[in-house]
Amino acid sequence: MTDLNKRTRAVHAGTRRSQYGEVSEAIFLTQGFVYDSAEQAEARFLKSGPDEFIYARYGNPTVAMFEERIAALEGAEDAFATASGMAAVSGALMSLLRAGDHVVSARALFGSCLYVLEEVLTRYGVEVTFVDGTDLAQWEAAIRQDTTAVFFESISNPTLQVVDIAGVSALAHARGAQVVVDNVFATPVWSDAIAQGADVVIYSATKHIDGQGRALGGVILGTQEFIRKTVEPYMKHTGGSMSPFTAWVMLKGLETLDLRVRAQTANATAIAEALHKHEKLARVIYPGLVDHPQHALVQRQMGPGGTVLSVDLKDGKEAAFRFLNAIRIGVISNNLGDAKTIMTHPATTTHQRLPQDQKDALGITHGLVRISVGIEHQDDLVADIMAALDAA
Repeated sequence: MTDLNKRTRAVHAGTRRSQYGEVSEAIFLTQGFVYDSAEQAEARFLKSGPDEFIYARYGNPTVAMFEERIAALEGAEDAFATASGMAAVSGALMSLLRAGDHVVSARALFGSCLYVLEEVLTRYGVEVTFVDGTDLAQWEAAIRQDTTAVFFESISNPTLQVVDIAGVSALAHARGAQVVVDNVFATPVWSDAIAQGADVVIYSATKHIDGQGRALGGVILGTQEFIRKTVEPYMKHTGGSMSPFTAWVMLKGLETLDLRVRAQTANATAIAEALHKHEKLARVIYPGLVDHPQHALVQRQMGPGGTVLSVDLKDGKEAAFRFLNAIRIGVISNNLGDAKTIMTHPATTTHQRLPQDQKDALGITHGLVRISVGIEHQDDLVADIMAALDAA
């Protein structure tokens, strides 16, 4: 389906129908599979074909449909579905790296990603160097001839710094390093990370792919060799695989992903433009605004600015809390990419455990509120946020 539009691939790619010819994909809720003979069992354990399965931790027809569909959507050769977004991050990095390897990472990361790099990988002898992800000169200085991989969020959480995928990939590939990108804020709709040079792309399917707050999930995308020879052995033995029911939920999410993300992006753009230069805000951070520091890069790399913006209230935590408590439509939670608008105060929730000096370095102030914009009516959202700012 490579000749078809992304929206079409998100609806049809990877479909497997049983003998009943069902329209909606079947859920194969089974942990194991039956063999016709002992000889067939032996043969399957030696080498399984594309529609031959052994155990749900190794693979499942419903999970395989999700993997094939998201791979077709992303333009990847293959994919491995995981139990959560962080299972995808840790699985991709842990399967790729060994003691003595060197990783260069952007400093602006989600707290759990930072934990994996700072605490887990270093515990097992991996050397990690952090850089300002927006500065290509720092990447060039940090990537060595013996660097195994580079890692970054294409758009950082929650200050929405944008990393040049093509630029970093060129620097990494020149020295033989693999490029691993957490692409959740960009979404498969707006990003073509693999076409721009990424070797491995990670999504938390919990976010836009599900998009309705129902299930945890993740996915690692890359070449067939990397997915099946590096990722799969690690994941199937450590137990981070996606369940069949979750895969079915994610398949249903993919069908409407394009429509939802476009509506969310249009809403986010309207809100950012309405709030721009608001007297109670120290800054409005949105990659789609012309005064965003990487706006030109955003235009080349994504086009639109995505579904998330952050606002920084001048009067700090107290004003941010008054603002959040006055919101009628959006909900206070810590997920993103949902059909519902979600408000988050990173300094006291998702990034609470970061030392203050790291929060300061990343621009996570006490007045910062991250807004993951939903699909509600644009006029209602703008009016609600403006009223909440008055209350703040």
